[in-house]
Parts: sequence; C-alpha cells; structure tokens
Amino acid sequence: MSAATPTHDDERSATESEALDAYSRVVTGVAERLAPSVVNLRVSREGRGGRMPVGAGSAVALTPDGFLLTSAHVVAGPGRGGRAMFVDGRELRFRVVGVDRLSDLAVLRADGDDLVPAELGAAERLRVGQLVVAIGNPNGFAGSVTAGVVSALGRSLPARSGRTMRYIDNVIQTDAALNPGNSGGALADSSGRVIGINTAVAGVGLGLAVPINAATRRIVGALMRDGRVRRAYIGIAGGPRPLPPFARVRLARESAVEVVEVIAGSPAERGGLRPEDMIVELGGRAVERVDDVQALMSHDAIGRSLAARVLRGDRWLDLDLRPVELAE
Repeated sequence: MSAATPTHDDERSATESEALDAYSRVVTGVAERLAPSVVNLRVSREGRGGRMPVGAGSAVALTPDGFLLTSAHVVAGPGRGGRAMFVDGRELRFRVVGVDRLSDLAVLRADGDDLVPAELGAAERLRVGQLVVAIGNPNGFAGSVTAGVVSALGRSLPARSGRTMRYIDNVIQTDAALNPGNSGGALADSSGRVIGINTAVAGVGLGLAVPINAATRRIVGALMRDGRVRRAYIGIAGGPRPLPPFARVRLARESAVEVVEVIAGSPAERGGLRPEDMIVELGGRAVERVDDVQALMSHDAIGRSLAARVLRGDRWLDLDLRPVELAE
C-alpha cells in the first residue's frame, strides 16, 4: 500500500507552521536574552510620613554597575526614587541621576554592581514592517513580552518642560501592544538589541518609542556624566510654511520655517527676528522644518554667533543670533 501523496493544503500548512515556529523562536530568543536586563520600577517620593508610592514603570540596565535607562515621565518630580525589581528576585534601591523631559529619557542608578546590561542597537537601520519585541511591566506584570512590527518611522512626539516645548524626532511607531507600566521598557529588534525606549500609548494597537540613535546616545551620555542636558535657545515659536514661487526657484526647495512668535528679551528678538519672517538657513544649513532648527540647538551653539538667512516679505536678510542656554 503506497503512502498518501501530500496535497497542496498539506504543503501550505507545513510552510505556515515553519514560519510560525521561526517567529516564535525569534520572540522567545529576544525575551530570554533581554529579560535579565529589563527592570520593574516602583517609584516613590519623599513625604511627611516617609516615602510614598507615586507610580510604576520599567527600565533597561545600561551598565553592570547600576546605571538604568527609563522614560523621564516615569520618574520626573522632586524627591523621586524607589525600588528596582529584577526577574531573578532581587530588589535594589535606585536614585535618579538625571532627567531630560524634552527627550523623555532619564538615567537612574541602582545599588548593585552585577547587573546584566542590554546591548543597544541603532534605530537608524530600522525598516517599516520589521519585527520588534517589547518587554516591560504593564500594569505591574513583570517581564511581559509582546511582539509586532514597525508600523511607521520618522514620527514626532511633543515633549514639554515648563513653558518649553519641542518635538522628539524620529519616534518609532509599532503595533506591539503597550500598556501602562510599559513606559521605560525595551523595544528590541530580532537580535535582542534595544532600539527604542517605550514611551507612550498613542491609541488602540499603536505604541511609540524614543529611538536609540546617535542623538539619544549623546543625551544618555550627558545624563550619566552631568545629570542634565545642555541645550541652546533662541526664543521663537515657529512652523513649516511653503516658500513663495520666486524663493522656491532660488533655493530649489519648497518650504522654510515661519516665525510665529518671538519671545521678549530673547536672542531672536535681540538679533532682529520678527513674526512672519521665514528662516531659510541657520548656521549655514538649510531650514525646512522645525526639526532642522532644533537639531542646531546643541550645547555647542550656546553663546556663539549663528548666522540666520531670512525672507521678510520679498527681501532677503542676514541676521546674527547668539543662542543662550535653555533654562527649564
């Protein structure tokens, strides 16, 4: 009696099973690799009667000697500290080293010297549709794992510190399920490298993460070293605006940043900027979006001359701005 010949449905079922097994192997591999590095945070603050609980979240171990990375909104506020709980059952006290609300990143220091640090990846290499795995502590359930894909790249997320607002650039959008408590946890690629810090739930089936890239690595380094991030400030509010036809032809691009408001007493006011001016170049670089202005507001620009090429009506102006340090 001959063996039955495999049908098309049998072959398709086998292929689907193999794909599912491969997917499962990737997700379980990432979870096993990162679980020791993802921490459950119980955040508290100093009160009249001692320390009082104020929230929870997640964090990622950066170094063996206790540095942790989390979301700023998880630990921001006076007198914050608390306990960091690991999957091996350890509980370590932590203190806040530095908080940067404008990137929604914070660095903590736990009282331990044998942590398992996560490997940081490069969000610049991500592609839409790529598999990602989120690990955190949603609703207090430690070590929870969800998986999905990168659903969009290049998103911007508003962040505020006092009266100052700026946009976090190149935020990662994913459909991996995120819930309260996931903030500060890891978003990892299929190799288990952390390519983002989960920061917000944007809607049903939609999550956002601050990318691990060159800019955020500098921010993390500054927080570890100095406890703060220094930024330059010129004192404008602005937005993108299409250039008039004659300017498009001259500049070979379509947009610039229109000055909507100039803060009284700011470097922008002292330098001669006015509302409705269109900034087309700053520091010798083309300006098309607010992001282009923000990218130049690093600590290196503080106190230095910054040439601004401006279109005012139909006139071209060259102004000199001297940014000051942004005070939160």
